Amino acid sequence: MLEESKEEKEIPFGRLIHVISRKLKQHNLISGEDMCLTPMQKHILKFILLETMHRDLYQKDVEEEFKIRRSTTTGILQLMEKNGFIYRESVAKDARLKRIIPTKKAEALREQILENIVQREKKMTHGIKEEDLTLCRAVLKQILANLTEEQEEK
Repeated sequence: MLEESKEEKEIPFGRLIHVISRKLKQHNLISGEDMCLTPMQKHILKFILLETMHRDLYQKDVEEEFKIRRSTTTGILQLMEKNGFIYRESVAKDARLKRIIPTKKAEALREQILENIVQREKKMTHGIKEEDLTLCRAVLKQILANLTEEQEEK
């Protein structure tokens, strides 16, 4: 791996991860200020568009993915429905369940999102050897597991 300066070694992991997270959030995968979507709605729309490519999606899935309450999720999905990005349809086997379906308006954004993901991944990994990326991914997964384990213990 690259040799670190004394200053770089002193950056705590949590701070470094926080800074990277903020940088990622600044590079929206969905562009367009006139779309009347909040940053959270953009994240949820991206999730809906990517997940519905290969499975049915329900409100519970959104709640679990974003770790948000049912009432919060309901409000967000209702606004997205009102703004024409999704609609919800009852499932035959259980009328209480409503499948989330992206509209044509939302579907039009899918290609842009997929292309932006590819470009962002290229930018993030530019100049980094494959073995370093593999090690980094393993370390980040272990950090996530450690934090998840800590939360479950509480």
